[in-house]
Formats: sequence, C-alpha cells, structure tokens
Amino acid sequence: MAQNVAEYLLERLKAWDVSTVFGYPGDGINGIVTALGKGDGPRFVQARHEEMAAFEAVGYAKFTGRVGICMATSGPGAIHLLNGLYDAKLDHVPVVAIVGQAARSSIGGSYQQEVDLPTLFKDVASDYVQLVTVPEQLPNVIDRAIKVAAARQAPTAVIIPSDVQDLEYSAPTHEMKMVPSSLGIEWPDIRPDMAAVRRAAEVLNKGEKVAILIGHGARNAAAEVQEVADLLGAGVAKALLGKDSLPDTLPFVTGSIGLLGTRPSFEMMRDCDTVLTVGSNFPYVQFMPEPGQARGVQIDIDPTMIGLRFPYEVNLVADAGEALRALIPLLVRKEDRSWREHIEDKVSRWWETMRSEAMVEADPVNPLRVFSECSDRLPASAMVTSDSGTAANWYARQLRFAAGVRGSLSGNLATMGAAVPYAIGAKFGHPDRPAIAFEGDGAMQMNGLAELITVSRYWQQWEDPRLVVVVLHNNDLNQVTWELRAFSGSPTVPMTQELPDVSYADFAASLGLGAISVDNPEDLGSAWDAALTATRPTVLDVRTDPNVPPIPPHATLKEAMNMAKSVVRGDDNAWGFIKEGIKTKVQEILPGHHQ
Repeated sequence: MAQNVAEYLLERLKAWDVSTVFGYPGDGINGIVTALGKGDGPRFVQARHEEMAAFEAVGYAKFTGRVGICMATSGPGAIHLLNGLYDAKLDHVPVVAIVGQAARSSIGGSYQQEVDLPTLFKDVASDYVQLVTVPEQLPNVIDRAIKVAAARQAPTAVIIPSDVQDLEYSAPTHEMKMVPSSLGIEWPDIRPDMAAVRRAAEVLNKGEKVAILIGHGARNAAAEVQEVADLLGAGVAKALLGKDSLPDTLPFVTGSIGLLGTRPSFEMMRDCDTVLTVGSNFPYVQFMPEPGQARGVQIDIDPTMIGLRFPYEVNLVADAGEALRALIPLLVRKEDRSWREHIEDKVSRWWETMRSEAMVEADPVNPLRVFSECSDRLPASAMVTSDSGTAANWYARQLRFAAGVRGSLSGNLATMGAAVPYAIGAKFGHPDRPAIAFEGDGAMQMNGLAELITVSRYWQQWEDPRLVVVVLHNNDLNQVTWELRAFSGSPTVPMTQELPDVSYADFAASLGLGAISVDNPEDLGSAWDAALTATRPTVLDVRTDPNVPPIPPHATLKEAMNMAKSVVRGDDNAWGFIKEGIKTKVQEILPGHHQ
C-alpha cells in the first residue's frame, strides 16, 4: 500500500532521531493517531492534558538538549498547548508542536473546532509556523521546523489539516515551485573576534573586585568558567536557569541572584568593580551593579540578546566555551586574593545560615527543612524540577547542587504547574536517572494530581523508577499571599488564597505509587531516605507552615513596611508570620538559635 502523509510524518520524525512525542489525541489528528497505532514509532506519551504534553516536551528538551515534540488535535487541543509553548519561548527551549486542523474544504466556513491556527500560533511560534496543504510540502516544513527550533532555541509549529493527513504521500519533484529538503545539520563552533577578546581581557585584568554572572548558556563551559574565576579571583553568581551550570559545592559560587537570590550574590554585585556575564539574559537590573560602579564584559551566543540589561564595554558574540578558552591565555592571575577570600567567607557563612534557618521550629514543618534535608541526600545524577511559588524560593536558596545534578523550572514565564510534567519529560529523556519534583499544593491541585496518573501509567518503562514528587501541603496559595503582604500591604484574602484540604499521599497510593505523609520535622530525613531508595515513584506529602516567610536576604525597607501594613489591616495570620519571620531572620545575625 502507498504511504500516506501521516505515515511519512512519523518516518521523517524518526529520521531526525525523534524517539518520543508527548500529546493527547483527537479527531483533528486521527490520521496521525492511526499511523502511530501501527507501532513503528516514535513512542507516544499520553498526557492528561495538552498543556501538560507541552510542558513534558519542554522538560524533555531542557534535560536532554534535544528538540522536544508535542502533539494535539485541532481547536481546543491546539489552544491548550499554548502555555507550555510560551514557557519554551521565554526560556529559549527548542520544541516543535504538531497540531491538527479542520479539513481544508471546511476552512473559512465556521466549522466545528475551526480556529485560525496560523494566526493563533504566530506569536508563540514566531520563528516558524506553517500550514501544510499538500503532501509535497511536508519534508521541507518538518525539516525546517526542527532546524529552526534547534537553531533559534525556540518553539515552532506545524499545522496539518485532518484530510491532508490521509492523502497519499508524494515527494517534492525537481521542478519549479517545489522545495526539496534534506536531513541533518552540522553545527559550527561560534568563535569570538580576537580583537574583542583582547579588549575583554584588558577590562577584566584591570578589575580588582571581579564578579561573574552565568546562566544556562554557560552549562557546557563549566570548566572554563571555573578557570577564569580562579585567574580573576572572582566569585560566580548564577541566574536561576543557570543553577546547574556550576556546582554550589565550589567555595566561590555565591548561588542564585535576583528576587530569589542569596545574600553573597547580592553583596558581590553591590561591591564589585567589574562584571563578566556568560550565557545569561538575567532581567532584573536592580541586582546588577549601580550605574558607573563597574565595567563589564558579556559573552553570549545570541547576537539579539547581547548588550542588554547593563552597559557592557565589550559584547562578545560567541559560544561560551570558545570565548572563554580564547580569553584564558590573556588573563593575568590576580595575586591579591583578598576579594576571593572575602567572597568565600560569605559563601561559607551563607550555607551555615541556610542550615540554621531550615532548623527553625515551625507549625508543623518548616518548608526550608524539606529542601535542606533533600540537599544533604541529592543523588549525584538527580534531575530536579521546581514549580513556581514559594517552592522556587527554597529551590533557589536551599538546594546545594553538586557536580552532575541537573535542575530547572519555568524561569521567565514562571507559570504554575510545570514541575511534575517537567520531571516526566526528563524521565523519558533519561530513564536511568532519578528525578525530584518540588510542588506547591496549589500547583498540585491545578494539574499535578492528574499527571500522577501519567506517572502511574509509564513508570515501569523507566530503567530507574525513582521519581519523587514533594508537595508543600499548607492549604494556601502561599506565594500570592506573601506578595499581597509584601508588595501591596494587603492582608491575606482567604476566599482567594485558601485551598481545599486534600490527601496527596492517599491519591498517590490509590494509583499504586509510593506515598509518605510527613507532619513531624524529625521524620523528614527518614522520609527522604525511603523515597530515594524506593522501587517506584513516590509522593512526599509534607504538612508545611504557611507562615514561614520567603523573605529574601535583600528585602527592602518598603517591603518590610508593607508587611507591617498588612498586620495593621488585620491579617488573620499576623502573629504567626511575625513570629516565624523573626525566628528565621535572626539566623543571619545569630546562626544556630533555632527556637
């Protein structure tokens, strides 16, 4: 029998070494579903919702470095993909969305589930979105969607009407208005301009207090970053998406920077006289040096993102590793190590403080301790995801990544609900590695519970069955509650903030997953030990105190005053969060006082 368009689509994806497609079926992609049913691959992972399929594709791409593929039907299915695709767009992740469309004969006729998909996807997939109307288009469109996604590190979209999927496939011919295509791409090493490298070296060599800021673009240049930092006697701060780009176990790594950052990172940027930024588009200018305070050099592979956020003197467009390797021979090792020693002392004291803050008593469990106990036990090959909300605060500041640990979250979109599907995508990319997902109970109720069903369906296919989902169970949309207090000076609004009480452990157990409930802080260590040695995915349902404040070490006087206003205005939990805030904050002054 002749091959149809849907069958050729799958063949072409396999030729691109696509092994996994995350999606949800519907009649707009019946032709593709039928082709998948023949069992020749790629593997189809059925999420519980198209948004989750897109997040899973993002997680797969983030943790493998390969293009993620998601698939949905026409109309509502395609619409549901959008949030996950925007997550890919804002975090610069290569994902291809393949979606169905109403039959060509019905387009423009207000037909059922007919949506103008090219227009709908034009923003989120602005680098490449195309509608396939004849079979001869297909190889070129699929090839370009994958190439553009990989080249631009961005989402792309391919729209295939339902009737086109069933047409007999016909390859493009050697004639006018046909566009043949080819598989494969060989990526170049983007080398820097040496004159610019020499100027960069001059700036960095003159600096006496050098700070380095890295993002996820520096992940493949960890050794070079470490060598440059040693030569310059510099400390290294990490944008949140670059948390796994350099181990936290190095004594000069100051940790995260920004709204969720650490005190050593904040003070290093406050006091430095020179900044080197590598592979980061960190957006919060208030955490960079003051105007006129410091000279700067930036290295980034994307020329459209170079020179942003700070008045850098030298803007180098190059691969991070290539640029740093060119720079290293021109750098003069700084003999005065006082700046480096100053940074290392602050980093050492910071980790002591984080441990002390985690051990502060709370009612019933201090959420910081959930992360601290995990940090002590992180497997060397762990893949860690965090949801948005207060979980992201503790992920940024409490988890100490060693070499080999990978981690990510929804960085720029900061959407709720990404942690569990990210972890699922990561597990399909690396089925031999353990995964840990930190989730607030709001995000868990939003979609994490449903995706546990996906976990229960597929986990036995994974070589290493460990996937630990940690729920911060406090029955409160806690991040928004704290934002109301800190930014608006408003008391909490129970009708918008309170959550229904759900037993996440019971739900997990009903699916045949491991389930551990914790309401005593002394049980956390053994709970983590059990989860990380389990022979199946496990949910840790931890009753945490919503009154432990996610106060950053650089909280402003205005934010403190707004907190006070919320007390005056009658916040129901005023005494609770004042008490916990004082007990936690005092650890920065008198570490070790846990009561």
